[in-house]
Amino acid sequence: MEHVHLAAEEDDLYSGYNDYNPTFDSEELDNDAGFQQAVRTSHGRRPPITAKFPGTAIGGRALGTSFGVESRFGSESRLLKSRMPMASSMGRPMTGAVQDGAARPMTAVRAAGYSSAMTRGSTFDPLGQSKGPAPPLEGKSEDTPDEKVKILEKKVNDLIEESCLAHGHGDLQLSLDRAKEAGRKERALVRQREQSGNADHINLDLTYSVLFNLATQYANNDMYAEALNTYQVIVKNKMFSNAGRLKVNMANIYFKQKNYPKAIKLYRMALDQISNSHKEMRIKIMQNIGVVFIRMGQYSDAITSFEHIMSESPNIKTGFNLILCYYAIGDRERMKKAFQKLICVPLGIDEEDKYIPPNDDTHANLVIEAIKNDKLHQMERERKALAEKFIMTSAKLIAPAIEATFAAGFDWCVDMVKSSQYVELANDLEINKAITYLRQRDFNQAVETLKTFEKKDSRVKSAAATNLSFLYFLEKDYDQADRYADLAMTADRYNPAALINKGNTVFVKKDYEKAAEFYKEALRNDSSCTEALYNLGLTYKRLGRLEESLDCFLKLHAILRNSAQVMWQLANLFEMLEDPHQAIEWLMQLITVTPTDPQVLAKLGELYDSEGDKSQAFQYYQESFRYFPSNIDVIEWLGAYYIDTQFCEKAIQYFERATLIQPTQVKWQLMVASCYRRSGNYQKALETYKDIHRKFPENVECLRFLVRLCTDMGMKEVQDYATKLKKVEKMKEIREQRVKSAREGSARGTRREGSASSDSGHSSHGTSAKGERLSAKMRALPGSNEPYEASSQRDIDASYVDPLGAPMERPKTAAKKRNEDDDFADEELGDDLLPE
Repeated sequence: MEHVHLAAEEDDLYSGYNDYNPTFDSEELDNDAGFQQAVRTSHGRRPPITAKFPGTAIGGRALGTSFGVESRFGSESRLLKSRMPMASSMGRPMTGAVQDGAARPMTAVRAAGYSSAMTRGSTFDPLGQSKGPAPPLEGKSEDTPDEKVKILEKKVNDLIEESCLAHGHGDLQLSLDRAKEAGRKERALVRQREQSGNADHINLDLTYSVLFNLATQYANNDMYAEALNTYQVIVKNKMFSNAGRLKVNMANIYFKQKNYPKAIKLYRMALDQISNSHKEMRIKIMQNIGVVFIRMGQYSDAITSFEHIMSESPNIKTGFNLILCYYAIGDRERMKKAFQKLICVPLGIDEEDKYIPPNDDTHANLVIEAIKNDKLHQMERERKALAEKFIMTSAKLIAPAIEATFAAGFDWCVDMVKSSQYVELANDLEINKAITYLRQRDFNQAVETLKTFEKKDSRVKSAAATNLSFLYFLEKDYDQADRYADLAMTADRYNPAALINKGNTVFVKKDYEKAAEFYKEALRNDSSCTEALYNLGLTYKRLGRLEESLDCFLKLHAILRNSAQVMWQLANLFEMLEDPHQAIEWLMQLITVTPTDPQVLAKLGELYDSEGDKSQAFQYYQESFRYFPSNIDVIEWLGAYYIDTQFCEKAIQYFERATLIQPTQVKWQLMVASCYRRSGNYQKALETYKDIHRKFPENVECLRFLVRLCTDMGMKEVQDYATKLKKVEKMKEIREQRVKSAREGSARGTRREGSASSDSGHSSHGTSAKGERLSAKMRALPGSNEPYEASSQRDIDASYVDPLGAPMERPKTAAKKRNEDDDFADEELGDDLLPE
């Protein structure tokens, strides 16, 4: 009772906090009777005794003793005591001690890792790691209708995505196949929903996506009927919102099919279904309507659409189309107004000054450097370039129409452009004015116009001087061409066109090494300059450096894969390098580009003829003759080919054509007569020889054959022709003697005189021999009763060497001649020096 405190009538709330509670005194436990009793008896299992603390709810209640507690639970304690051994000296079991084969929980709530069935000696395993890995999760059953629907929806979406990706990669057929498969899967999905009783939950967005993608892929594959049917399914379904816009796509298909009335109808239906809030889309549809009207030739209706667009939302393309319509109807004043509207259309891009970095701000310089070539700036440059292209085209179109002369029209356009945001285009218009003079063959005006740029800024000055140099080069005024080439190089040393013109002027002076240096410098300034590379190859060819020239043209062929001139030069170089097989290969590639070029075909025939392949040579010569039947070399080869193959009748048509081309050349008519003679048509041959004699009465060969034919055929005219033959031969001898005597008189020096006399001796000997051969031939002529075939062909050809019997030299085609002459002004590709 000494530790029991009775509350006073006026208890202090803050008293007792500094009092020491002997319950917590571990040094006096041996003398504490209550503690010792608890250790020896079941007092240790009692609930703890709450000590009195001042200010608590039990502050006025006396502390109970341990004896009182035992009297309360004495009987229960004795029963437990007889069954449970004491694990400690305190009379209470240890934490986790095993009782009746089970571990006692640590707290009132059983923790993870413990089990009521745990036996003595089991290890402590709160996470259950000794039991092995957890069993796999049970998969969801795919047999349920909802799961089947979800799987089908995923497959449909995947197929739509694959279709779009295939179209992006350019595989149109694969994109169509995927779109069709997506349509089949979507129909299966709808049936699955209907079977499961969820028909009200159909995914309309998925159905719309499938149909729209299928229609688009049909249109991309030019299957317009199927595309229209699919679009019609979407448009007629009232459950799809805003499906009326797809009528624009249907109208586009009708436009491709050139069904313009139907296209306009659908465009207008789509326009009616689009509200005014979608202003941009309405403008685009109206622009399409205007383009269709242009295709139909209804310019007034197109003008109505374009004028409405220019008043609501002006843009460059619409302004250009409006100018075209006014030009078509010939309205000068409205053309001017439309051009003024065109140059006032805002582009919505920033000024180029924005990208000029300031010198003092390093951070700003880095930012400007980063955005200088980004996608946005590239788009701005493309938009500006497109606007400049439309303005330049419009000015060139309307300049000759808006004024009495095109020069006055160009001047008006230049004045308008100078007062707009496109000031830099004024100089380009002036240069185009000079180019227009060139197209009209008014070179003097073109030169005068270009000379006005000599005092302007360097860029325009260089362009004008380049064009002037080119003009003077074409006029073969090489001094002026050289002067203006120097002027262009002074204004802009890095102008490749100016360097090419300078190289051309040096080339014509045959200073090939210096010309090559200018071409190389042009290539260093612009590695893609094909004119410089071509001219450099020609220069190496003139210098005899064929391997270097071949290397230049091979590089050029890698850039210009279908250039006929490059392939021709490569074939010619391989021919010069004595590689006819490679030359033939390049010419075969060339005729795939220009299959109707007669010069190339004739060159192939010549190469095959040199290789001994007469059949291939005949095929290509025949093709060349079919496309260009006026090439004398080809005609001569074909005629000789038919003579060699004993088809003289077919050779006649070629020599007759040669007679039409060169009527003053007697040899073609003699060949025609010879063909008649060889084919056995003597009467026709005689008539032909008589006709030749009328046209060329002094032709010795014609008279000889007339004498022979008349003698063989027993005709009375033989004596007349023989007399004429003698007169003509006598006159020919006199003429030859006069020529030789005049040559001897003009000769100076003893050596030359001796040479002349020797020639005279040989000539007289040849003449007498010729007379002897003629006499022998005449004596050997058969009688009138003998057939003409009895005479020897060798005897006949002894006095007249028939051109058909002589070995023919391979004809040089026009292409060959062009290559041998190497007309530089024709072959060089530097003609295109005028700015676009």
